[in-house]
Amino acid sequence: MSASAVSKPLTLNQDAAIAPAVEAASAKRELRVLQVFSVLSVGGAETWLMALLKYFREAENNLPVKVTCDILLTGGEPSVFDEEAKALGARLFYVPFSRRHPVRFIRQFRRLLKAGHYDVVHDHQDYIAGVHFAMGLGRLPRVRVAHVHSALLHRSRYANDRLRRMVTLAGKHMLKRLATHVLGTSCTTIAEYGFDSSVFPGVEVVNCGFDAGRFRGDYVKEHESICHKFGWPQSARIILFVGRLDGEVMISGRVVSQKNVEFALEIAKECFARNPMARLLVVGSGEERRKELQEQVNHWRFTEHVQFVEGPADVAKLMIGSDALLCTSPAEGLGMVVVEAQAAGLPVLASDATPRECVVVPELVEFLPLTDPDYWAKQTLQVLGRARPNLSECNRAVKRSAFSIDNSARSLAAIYGERGNA
Repeated sequence: MSASAVSKPLTLNQDAAIAPAVEAASAKRELRVLQVFSVLSVGGAETWLMALLKYFREAENNLPVKVTCDILLTGGEPSVFDEEAKALGARLFYVPFSRRHPVRFIRQFRRLLKAGHYDVVHDHQDYIAGVHFAMGLGRLPRVRVAHVHSALLHRSRYANDRLRRMVTLAGKHMLKRLATHVLGTSCTTIAEYGFDSSVFPGVEVVNCGFDAGRFRGDYVKEHESICHKFGWPQSARIILFVGRLDGEVMISGRVVSQKNVEFALEIAKECFARNPMARLLVVGSGEERRKELQEQVNHWRFTEHVQFVEGPADVAKLMIGSDALLCTSPAEGLGMVVVEAQAAGLPVLASDATPRECVVVPELVEFLPLTDPDYWAKQTLQVLGRARPNLSECNRAVKRSAFSIDNSARSLAAIYGERGNA
């Protein structure tokens, strides 16, 4: 799909398209930020960005500075969140970054930096952020932030490509000299990337945040709504899986999907055999993989027990109305879906590869090794038999934590407002 097929992208061939907005006469200082992503697909970092855009727009009067964001998309293509980002006031620039046309990217990137008059560039593309910063030398803003989210994704993309490995090593070296801040979604992620605070500048954890208020609600009402929608009995016990279905990674010599949905299905299969009222909801992008998984479920003859939710879904309501969440990822930068579940008072069974930093309400989260789906099924059925905890108390705990969008955005605004290095 081309960019023009969805919406006409802003180009870099017309200076008027990227001229900075005229600053209103105001005592409040404005910070202009260029966010750098590949595409705005459904992912933790992208979802966080949407929450940030909304927060910076709605809470402007409560912040010491006004933060405005543009977004550079190096994949060059539109995706799920593009229209939402534009509706929240962001300008999107589609500038493909590839080894075949590096000069074109450099020229357009430098033109954008010059015309945008940015105070901050916040790059979410791993070590490649260092390469981007090098390409912008002479036009970089005073604050240059590299933000890493998932070391597993990085390893799976670059482990088997010698040229890519060389480029990323160069990028990591450049971050020592050109970044003013190196941020990670967790201490685990920072360590896995090898960012030693004695060597790299401004190493700090800044958690992705979200609006915990969206996860308040009535379990009975939402449970009944889910059962009615999918034709399940009201007495159904709902197991939820949330995560992308496609994308492959190599773990211990095996190729599995990024979020390991296959393992979740094996767990659910064992649950169905033991408890006929158990049901599974699978929410995630990846149409081709979804078709393959549906065929597997049909082969097991559990078609009525499993529903694949296609298209946009209100995950908050699904979490409020479900009875257990499975997080079977072989690795996580943090595990934001686990934090969201806690905001909804939803018990979680997570792989032991998930950083413990995601725990806000300890009694809601249990960590298990990714070895035996039968053992997972037994633990899941135990969870399904328990009464739900007090949702309001769980929600308040998350709202007070570093994962609330208020605290997350304020931490980021403080970094953006630093003077950085010249």
